[in-house]
Amino acid sequence: MNAPPATTATKGTRTAARVAGAVKVYGAGDTAVRALDGIDVTFPAGRFTAIMGPSGSGKSTLMHCAAGLDTLTSGAAFIGDTELGTLDDRRLTLLRRDRIGFVFQAFNLVPTLTVAENITLPMDLAGRGRGRRGDGRGEGRGDGRRDGSSGEWIDALVEVVGLRDRLHHRPAELSGGQQQRVAVARAFAGRPDVVFADEPTGNLDSRSGEEVLNLLGRAVRRMDRTVVMVTHDPVAAAHADEVVFLADGRLVDRMESPTADRVLDRLKAFDGTFDSKGAPS
Repeated sequence: MNAPPATTATKGTRTAARVAGAVKVYGAGDTAVRALDGIDVTFPAGRFTAIMGPSGSGKSTLMHCAAGLDTLTSGAAFIGDTELGTLDDRRLTLLRRDRIGFVFQAFNLVPTLTVAENITLPMDLAGRGRGRRGDGRGEGRGDGRRDGSSGEWIDALVEVVGLRDRLHHRPAELSGGQQQRVAVARAFAGRPDVVFADEPTGNLDSRSGEEVLNLLGRAVRRMDRTVVMVTHDPVAAAHADEVVFLADGRLVDRMESPTADRVLDRLKAFDGTFDSKGAPS
Protein backbone atom coordinates (compact mmCIF):
# COMPACT_ATOMS: atom_id res chain seq x y z
CA MET A 1 0.00 0.00 0.00
CA ASN A 2 1.44 3.38 -0.96
CA ALA A 3 1.85 6.00 1.74
CA PRO A 4 -0.56 8.95 1.46
CA PRO A 5 0.66 12.51 1.12
CA ALA A 6 2.01 14.08 4.29
CA THR A 7 -0.75 15.08 6.68
CA THR A 8 -1.12 18.81 7.12
CA ALA A 9 -3.36 20.87 9.32
CA THR A 10 -6.47 22.29 7.72
CA LYS A 11 -6.08 25.92 6.73
CA GLY A 12 -6.70 28.08 9.77
CA THR A 13 -6.20 25.15 12.19
CA ARG A 14 -3.56 25.47 14.88
CA THR A 15 -0.86 22.80 14.97
CA ALA A 16 -0.12 21.23 18.36
CA ALA A 17 2.71 18.95 17.22
CA ARG A 18 4.21 17.57 14.03
CA VAL A 19 7.14 15.65 12.61
CA ALA A 20 8.72 16.20 9.20
CA GLY A 21 10.86 13.63 7.44
CA ALA A 22 11.12 11.73 10.72
CA VAL A 23 13.69 8.93 10.66
CA LYS A 24 14.71 6.93 13.71
CA VAL A 25 17.35 4.21 13.47
CA TYR A 26 18.37 2.03 16.39
CA GLY A 27 21.71 0.29 16.21
CA ALA A 28 24.15 0.28 13.29
CA GLY A 29 25.34 -1.87 10.43
CA ASP A 30 23.66 -5.23 9.92
CA THR A 31 21.79 -4.94 13.23
CA ALA A 32 20.29 -1.50 12.52
CA VAL A 33 16.53 -1.20 12.90
CA ARG A 34 14.75 1.62 11.04
CA ALA A 35 11.86 2.29 13.43
CA LEU A 36 10.68 5.42 11.59
CA ASP A 37 11.21 5.76 7.86
CA GLY A 38 10.57 9.32 6.71
CA ILE A 39 7.24 10.11 8.38
CA ASP A 40 5.46 13.44 7.91
CA VAL A 41 2.43 13.91 10.13
CA THR A 42 0.68 16.83 11.81
CA PHE A 43 -1.41 16.66 14.98
CA PRO A 44 -3.92 19.54 14.90
CA ALA A 45 -4.71 21.44 18.08
CA GLY A 46 -8.09 20.81 19.69
CA ARG A 47 -8.29 17.27 18.26
CA PHE A 48 -8.03 13.72 19.59
CA THR A 49 -5.71 11.66 17.36
CA ALA A 50 -4.95 7.96 17.77
CA ILE A 51 -1.82 6.29 16.40
CA MET A 52 -2.21 2.62 15.46
CA GLY A 53 -0.35 -0.12 13.67
CA PRO A 54 0.94 -3.68 14.01
CA SER A 55 3.53 -4.53 16.63
CA GLY A 56 6.85 -3.03 15.55
CA SER A 57 5.22 -0.47 13.26
CA GLY A 58 6.89 2.45 15.05
CA LYS A 59 3.86 3.96 16.77
CA SER A 60 5.43 4.31 20.24
CA THR A 61 8.69 5.53 18.71
CA LEU A 62 6.77 8.20 16.81
CA MET A 63 5.07 9.37 19.99
CA HIS A 64 8.31 9.43 21.97
CA CYS A 65 10.12 11.44 19.30
CA ALA A 66 7.20 13.83 18.79
CA ALA A 67 7.08 14.42 22.55
CA GLY A 68 10.81 14.99 22.95
CA LEU A 69 11.35 11.82 24.99
CA ASP A 70 13.63 10.48 22.27
CA THR A 71 15.62 12.14 19.48
CA LEU A 72 15.27 11.60 15.76
CA THR A 73 18.14 10.27 13.68
CA SER A 74 17.13 12.75 11.00
CA GLY A 75 14.17 14.98 10.26
CA ALA A 76 12.50 17.36 12.69
CA ALA A 77 9.90 17.32 15.46
CA PHE A 78 7.94 20.39 16.51
CA ILE A 79 5.72 21.41 19.39
CA GLY A 80 3.80 24.31 17.91
CA ASP A 81 6.46 26.29 16.04
CA THR A 82 9.33 25.15 18.27
CA GLU A 83 11.71 22.62 16.73
CA LEU A 84 12.79 20.23 19.46
CA GLY A 85 16.14 19.50 17.85
CA THR A 86 17.24 23.12 18.32
CA LEU A 87 16.85 22.99 22.10
CA ASP A 88 19.56 22.15 24.60
CA ASP A 89 18.79 19.70 27.42
CA ARG A 90 17.64 22.42 29.83
CA ARG A 91 15.28 24.11 27.37
CA LEU A 92 13.92 20.76 26.23
CA THR A 93 13.22 19.79 29.84
CA LEU A 94 11.41 23.08 30.43
CA LEU A 95 9.37 22.65 27.24
CA ARG A 96 8.29 19.15 28.25
CA ARG A 97 7.36 20.44 31.69
CA ASP A 98 5.40 23.47 30.52
CA ARG A 99 3.94 22.51 27.14
CA ILE A 100 3.52 18.72 27.13
CA GLY A 101 1.49 16.37 29.30
CA PHE A 102 1.99 12.60 29.53
CA VAL A 103 -0.28 9.67 30.40
CA PHE A 104 1.16 6.15 30.43
CA GLN A 105 -0.04 2.64 31.22
CA ALA A 106 1.53 2.88 34.66
CA PHE A 107 -0.21 5.58 36.64
CA ASN A 108 3.06 6.95 38.13
CA LEU A 109 1.33 8.70 41.03
CA VAL A 110 3.27 9.71 44.13
CA PRO A 111 1.89 7.39 46.86
CA THR A 112 2.48 9.82 49.75
CA LEU A 113 0.55 12.67 48.11
CA THR A 114 -3.22 13.15 48.02
CA VAL A 115 -5.18 13.23 44.79
CA ALA A 116 -5.23 17.04 44.85
CA GLU A 117 -1.47 17.18 45.43
CA ASN A 118 -0.77 14.66 42.66
CA ILE A 119 -2.85 16.68 40.21
CA THR A 120 -1.04 19.95 40.93
CA LEU A 121 2.43 18.40 41.31
CA PRO A 122 3.79 19.54 37.90
CA MET A 123 2.59 23.09 38.57
CA ASP A 124 4.07 23.06 42.07
CA LEU A 125 7.43 21.89 40.71
CA ALA A 126 7.30 24.68 38.12
CA GLY A 127 6.48 27.26 40.78
CA ARG A 128 3.01 27.83 39.34
CA GLY A 129 1.04 25.60 41.69
CA ARG A 130 -1.78 27.08 43.72
CA GLY A 131 -3.45 23.83 44.76
CA ARG A 132 -2.10 23.33 48.25
CA ARG A 133 -5.44 24.09 49.85
CA GLY A 134 -6.25 20.49 49.00
CA ASP A 135 -9.68 21.17 47.48
CA GLY A 136 -8.57 21.46 43.87
CA ARG A 137 -9.39 25.16 43.76
CA GLY A 138 -6.03 26.65 44.64
CA GLU A 139 -5.26 30.27 45.43
CA GLY A 140 -6.15 31.55 42.00
CA ARG A 141 -3.22 33.50 40.56
CA GLY A 142 -3.48 33.65 36.76
CA ASP A 143 -0.54 32.55 34.61
CA GLY A 144 -1.39 34.66 31.59
CA ARG A 145 -3.03 31.93 29.54
CA ARG A 146 -6.39 32.33 27.95
CA ASP A 147 -8.14 29.84 30.26
CA GLY A 148 -8.17 32.12 33.32
CA SER A 149 -6.48 31.56 36.66
CA SER A 150 -4.70 28.35 37.62
CA GLY A 151 -7.18 27.82 40.46
CA GLU A 152 -10.18 28.14 38.15
CA TRP A 153 -8.59 25.75 35.65
CA ILE A 154 -7.88 23.07 38.25
CA ASP A 155 -11.40 23.45 39.63
CA ALA A 156 -12.89 22.92 36.17
CA LEU A 157 -10.56 20.00 35.54
CA VAL A 158 -11.56 18.28 38.79
CA GLU A 159 -15.20 18.55 37.69
CA VAL A 160 -14.45 17.04 34.27
CA VAL A 161 -12.59 14.03 35.71
CA GLY A 162 -15.18 13.53 38.46
CA LEU A 163 -12.77 13.42 41.40
CA ARG A 164 -14.26 16.01 43.72
CA ASP A 165 -15.02 13.47 46.45
CA ARG A 166 -11.58 11.83 46.20
CA LEU A 167 -9.28 14.85 46.49
CA HIS A 168 -8.10 14.02 50.02
CA HIS A 169 -7.51 10.33 49.29
CA ARG A 170 -4.13 8.81 48.49
CA PRO A 171 -3.51 6.56 45.45
CA ALA A 172 -3.64 3.32 47.45
CA GLU A 173 -7.23 4.18 48.41
CA LEU A 174 -8.34 4.41 44.76
CA SER A 175 -9.25 1.86 42.10
CA GLY A 176 -7.07 1.51 39.03
CA GLY A 177 -9.52 3.51 36.95
CA GLN A 178 -9.60 6.30 39.52
CA GLN A 179 -5.81 6.40 39.65
CA GLN A 180 -5.61 6.76 35.89
CA ARG A 181 -8.17 9.57 36.03
CA VAL A 182 -5.85 11.33 38.50
CA ALA A 183 -2.98 10.78 36.06
CA VAL A 184 -5.05 12.28 33.25
CA ALA A 185 -5.96 15.28 35.39
CA ARG A 186 -2.29 15.77 36.26
CA ALA A 187 -1.35 15.66 32.57
CA PHE A 188 -3.80 18.47 31.80
CA ALA A 189 -3.20 20.52 34.95
CA GLY A 190 -0.57 22.83 33.46
CA ARG A 191 -2.68 23.47 30.33
CA PRO A 192 -0.11 21.91 27.98
CA ASP A 193 -0.19 22.38 24.23
CA VAL A 194 -0.62 18.63 23.80
CA VAL A 195 -1.06 15.53 25.96
CA PHE A 196 0.58 12.33 24.72
CA ALA A 197 -1.03 9.12 26.00
CA ASP A 198 0.78 5.80 25.52
CA GLU A 199 -1.67 2.88 25.90
CA PRO A 200 -3.49 4.71 28.72
CA THR A 201 -6.05 1.92 29.21
CA GLY A 202 -3.58 -0.96 29.01
CA ASN A 203 -3.73 -1.73 32.74
CA LEU A 204 -7.46 -1.19 33.15
CA ASP A 205 -10.55 -3.35 32.86
CA SER A 206 -12.94 -2.52 30.03
CA ARG A 207 -15.27 -0.39 32.16
CA SER A 208 -12.47 1.67 33.71
CA GLY A 209 -10.82 1.98 30.31
CA GLU A 210 -14.02 3.33 28.82
CA GLU A 211 -14.24 5.94 31.60
CA VAL A 212 -10.69 7.13 30.93
CA LEU A 213 -11.27 7.31 27.16
CA ASN A 214 -14.47 9.29 27.68
CA LEU A 215 -12.51 11.60 29.97
CA LEU A 216 -9.86 12.22 27.32
CA GLY A 217 -12.58 12.98 24.81
CA ARG A 218 -14.29 15.42 27.17
CA ALA A 219 -11.02 17.21 27.81
CA VAL A 220 -10.57 17.70 24.06
CA ARG A 221 -14.11 18.78 23.30
CA ARG A 222 -15.13 20.67 26.44
CA MET A 223 -11.78 22.20 27.38
CA ASP A 224 -10.19 22.72 23.93
CA ARG A 225 -7.28 20.37 24.65
CA THR A 226 -5.20 18.23 22.28
CA VAL A 227 -4.56 14.50 22.76
CA VAL A 228 -2.31 12.15 20.78
CA MET A 229 -2.81 8.54 21.89
CA VAL A 230 -0.95 5.37 20.97
CA THR A 231 -3.16 2.30 21.23
CA HIS A 232 -3.53 -1.21 19.81
CA ASP A 233 -7.25 -1.35 20.70
CA PRO A 234 -9.81 -0.46 17.97
CA VAL A 235 -12.41 0.29 20.66
CA ALA A 236 -10.06 2.87 22.20
CA ALA A 237 -9.21 4.33 18.79
CA ALA A 238 -12.93 4.81 18.07
CA HIS A 239 -12.97 7.57 20.71
CA ALA A 240 -10.58 9.66 18.61
CA ASP A 241 -11.44 12.21 15.93
CA GLU A 242 -8.88 10.66 13.60
CA VAL A 243 -6.65 7.59 13.45
CA VAL A 244 -3.28 7.55 11.70
CA PHE A 245 -1.92 4.11 10.78
CA LEU A 246 1.73 3.08 10.68
CA ALA A 247 3.34 0.00 9.18
CA ASP A 248 7.05 -0.74 8.95
CA GLY A 249 7.90 2.72 10.23
CA ARG A 250 5.85 4.53 7.58
CA LEU A 251 2.57 6.40 7.57
CA VAL A 252 0.27 4.26 5.44
CA ASP A 253 -3.26 5.51 6.05
CA ARG A 254 -5.52 7.76 8.07
CA MET A 255 -9.17 7.59 9.04
CA GLU A 256 -11.57 10.35 10.07
CA SER A 257 -14.46 9.63 12.45
CA PRO A 258 -13.31 6.06 13.17
CA THR A 259 -15.43 3.21 14.43
CA ALA A 260 -14.06 0.10 16.12
CA ASP A 261 -15.15 -2.15 13.24
CA ARG A 262 -13.59 0.06 10.56
CA VAL A 263 -10.35 0.33 12.51
CA LEU A 264 -10.15 -3.43 13.03
CA ASP A 265 -10.76 -4.06 9.33
CA ARG A 266 -7.96 -1.66 8.47
CA LEU A 267 -5.58 -3.34 10.90
CA LYS A 268 -6.37 -6.75 9.44
CA ALA A 269 -5.44 -5.40 6.01
CA PHE A 270 -1.97 -4.58 7.33
CA ASP A 271 -1.36 -7.75 9.31
CA GLY A 272 -3.56 -10.80 9.65
CA THR A 273 -2.35 -11.64 13.15
CA PHE A 274 -4.86 -9.58 15.14
CA ASP A 275 -7.65 -10.92 17.28
CA SER A 276 -11.17 -9.48 17.57
CA LYS A 277 -9.96 -6.67 19.83
CA GLY A 278 -7.04 -5.71 17.60
CA ALA A 279 -4.37 -7.14 19.87
CA PRO A 280 -1.66 -9.41 18.46
CA SER A 281 -2.82 -13.03 18.61
